[in-house]
Amino acid sequence: MSEWTWEWTGYDPAAERLRESLCTLGNGYFATRGALPECRAGLVHYPGTYMAGCYNRRESTVAGRKVVNEDLVNLPNWLLLRFRLRRAEGAWGSWFSPSKHAFLDHRHTLDLRRGTLTRSFQHGDGETGSMSVEQTRLVHMGDPHLAALRTVFTAEDWSGEIEIESSLDGQVLNGNVHRYRALDRHHVARVRTGAQAPHTVWLSCRTSTSDITVALAARTAVLADRSPVESVLRPGRHRAVHRLIVPITPGRPVTVEKTVALHTSRDPAISDPLGEAVDRVSTAPGFPDLLDSHVAAWERLWRRTDLQVPGEAGRILRFHLFHVLQTLSPHTADLDAGVPARGLHGEAYRGHVFWDELFVLPYLNLHFPEISRALLDYRHRRLPRACRAAATAGRAGAMYPWQSGSDGREETQEWHLNPASGRWLPDHSRLQHHVGSAIAYNVWQYCEATGDTEYLHTKGAEMLLQIARFWADLAVLDPSTGRYRIRGVVGPDEYHDSYPSAVRPGLDDNAYTNVTAAWVLTRTLELLRRLPVWRREELFSRVRLDADELPKWEEVSRRLNVPFHQGVISQFEGYDDLAELHWDAYRARYGTIRRLDRILEAEGDTVNRYKASKQADVLMLGYLFSPAELSALFRRLGYDLDDDIWRRTVDYYLRRTSHGSTLSELVHGLVLAKARRGDAWQYVHEALEADIADIQGGTTGEGIHLGAMAGTLDLVQRGLTGLETREDALWLDPVPLPALSEYGFTLRYRGHWGIGVRRRSGRLEISVPDSEESAIRVMLADRAVTIAPGETCSLVVPDSDSR
Repeated sequence: MSEWTWEWTGYDPAAERLRESLCTLGNGYFATRGALPECRAGLVHYPGTYMAGCYNRRESTVAGRKVVNEDLVNLPNWLLLRFRLRRAEGAWGSWFSPSKHAFLDHRHTLDLRRGTLTRSFQHGDGETGSMSVEQTRLVHMGDPHLAALRTVFTAEDWSGEIEIESSLDGQVLNGNVHRYRALDRHHVARVRTGAQAPHTVWLSCRTSTSDITVALAARTAVLADRSPVESVLRPGRHRAVHRLIVPITPGRPVTVEKTVALHTSRDPAISDPLGEAVDRVSTAPGFPDLLDSHVAAWERLWRRTDLQVPGEAGRILRFHLFHVLQTLSPHTADLDAGVPARGLHGEAYRGHVFWDELFVLPYLNLHFPEISRALLDYRHRRLPRACRAAATAGRAGAMYPWQSGSDGREETQEWHLNPASGRWLPDHSRLQHHVGSAIAYNVWQYCEATGDTEYLHTKGAEMLLQIARFWADLAVLDPSTGRYRIRGVVGPDEYHDSYPSAVRPGLDDNAYTNVTAAWVLTRTLELLRRLPVWRREELFSRVRLDADELPKWEEVSRRLNVPFHQGVISQFEGYDDLAELHWDAYRARYGTIRRLDRILEAEGDTVNRYKASKQADVLMLGYLFSPAELSALFRRLGYDLDDDIWRRTVDYYLRRTSHGSTLSELVHGLVLAKARRGDAWQYVHEALEADIADIQGGTTGEGIHLGAMAGTLDLVQRGLTGLETREDALWLDPVPLPALSEYGFTLRYRGHWGIGVRRRSGRLEISVPDSEESAIRVMLADRAVTIAPGETCSLVVPDSDSR
């Protein structure tokens, strides 16, 4: 395999869903899993297709309780294409199926550079003869509404006919995640099918409650210089089928091209999704031309995201970048969609939007800021709903949901199933109010990277003010300590959602929550001081903010409580009172203990009793903030945080984390690269392999982990370089990591496209392409340099060490 191609050989039913996720093709508008075209959904295969932002809500009865869930909808399956053979004057064989027929030399090749998935195999049985099959598919990156599948059949030692069924299948449900099977999974309703001679079938349907019209049209044509092809269009109740019978002889390939158009009623600038889909597929060019324009669109993307890291790490990073771009492409900038935690690759987490943009936007800001802005607009459109949620809870400002979907209401389930015990348990993760701080952080980072003051002073300011307002209102003064406290929350750890034996859920003074809340208040106050008077007054009027609120914001930003114990930062107040877990005993008993919470609950115990974290919580502070900024934050709060305290804190939580989230190794890798780099590579390596090796034990088949994939890209872009964008400059503080001592990438910063950053041989080179833009300032720990367009600056940086 080259640095641009990934191959899977053989056929392994147990691993098919993982491969299907990893071979998903998409363009930011929709994506289709890498399933076999002849297979409908079942226990082995799952040919899902998902459109960004297309959700539907259903009510189910689970364990005697009525629950409502909103899901990213599995759309009708456009991929279906099956075949069967017969010799001349013989009977038809059975429809080809991997469960009935043996594969010879079965191979999938994912070409990242071209954005294609090619499948090839030999088919042979006693009924007919030997035949080779090659299928190439694409989901068009240039035209977001088109996809195509080309199949080439070549008979080797026999003559006869091949029957092909090309279908659009509306008999689909959301069945990718087995543990959701108790829920109502039927989201597609009112299916209609039809045909338009000579080559097109169509299917139209609506989502059952959100009432989104979805329309697909498929044009299937045979390219063969031979006897006339028998062609029959058969619309049915749930499926539209195009049946073709084609003569086949040795050495004369039969090529079948299936081109599909997808439109929905959410699309701009159309009047009728079905009419648009039929028209678009009717006028679409043939597969060779589609492929050329698709590859050209991918070439433009690769040019803007140039990434050079030697070896296997570089190969995996490019694979991660491929999937990030398929989920969040320039087409996303035209949509009302957020960052789905599992991409457009499966149905885990029901396609919801969590805080994962915190790990995605830092990368996009410096390559595709227009996508970042669109993703922030998704949050801004839901600001009124967040303010309503806060008001309902008796709070001021905006309380953003932990899980978001179509309209910004809280989509977090109230009950979740523990597969280890089979029990349904209350879910308190909606208390993760720190998602608001993540949104504010992304607003600030986007505006620093782009210089988009127009956004910062308008939509960005509105979000920052309402999030700051929420934190200031939630914080309550404790007269006994003179400190403000935030009670009843859940931190990023997620394992701990209450105190042992407590009646009420939630924890007090989660350090990550309090410190990031202080950061939001500080930055918002800073923004208000910088705003022109007229804009500040206009903003106060728009959000109905009384200037008398600001003194409390200032006070809370300086006096929020951060608990400590044993010379380290406490994850939350009372953490030191919890019991120590016998980690070695549990590892010996269960092997993998990533989901320690499920193991303990199945034993009749609870993780709330122990000093044990699912993922980075306190250490997330070291992921978001440079050492200098973090130290300054603590000083503002009245605490000392020197290198020794931080290193002790890192060591303390490293020993008490089970890494039950793919984000955990990513965060630990970056934090250790700064604090104890000799141990960093172990975690960086696991973060790189999280999905391709499916280290969570079956979760990747339900969708890739988008935040972790984008985070590894940011680990190189921001973590290894110490890159910050602030004060109208690029700040660099390179971290020497032996296993990644050479790297190169390009950035888009302010008006500059293609700034080159390259590290090799103890030097860091920064090149600014020639343009009419101003010079850029680069700030290092010991000096500042100014680089004009057309110039390259070479800086000596420290060699690697094992600190």
